[in-house]
Amino acid sequence: QVQLVESGGGLVQPGGSLRLSCVVSGTIFSFYTMAWYRQAPGKQRELVASISSGDARTNYADSVKGRFTISRDNAKNTVYLQMNSLKPTDTADYYCAADRRGVTLYWGQGSQVTVSS
Repeated sequence: QVQLVESGGGLVQPGGSLRLSCVVSGTIFSFYTMAWYRQAPGKQRELVASISSGDARTNYADSVKGRFTISRDNAKNTVYLQMNSLKPTDTADYYCAADRRGVTLYWGQGSQVTVSS
C-alpha cells in the first residue's frame, strides 16, 4: 500500500518560514517525479513545485519562485518544500504528489499552512 505522509504545516506570520516534508512508503520513491500542490479555500488546486526523478530538475510556479525550494532525499524517501518569505496569499492546504510519466498516481492527505499575523 502506497502512502504519502506530510508534515510541517502550521501557522506562521507573514515573512516567516516553514518546511514541509512528505515521506513516501510502499513503492520505489526514486521512480517518481515528486510535486507539491496547494489549494486555497474556494480555489482550484495548483502546482507549486516539482522535482524530477532522475536529474532532480526543479520547476516552480511563478508565484513562489525565489521564495520556495523543493528538494528530495531518495535515501529517506522524502521530498521537502522549504517555504520562505511567506505571504498571506500562500495560505492553503498543501499536498504532495507522486507523478509518473505526467500522471499523478498518488496523493498525500494534505497539510494546512496558514500565514497570518
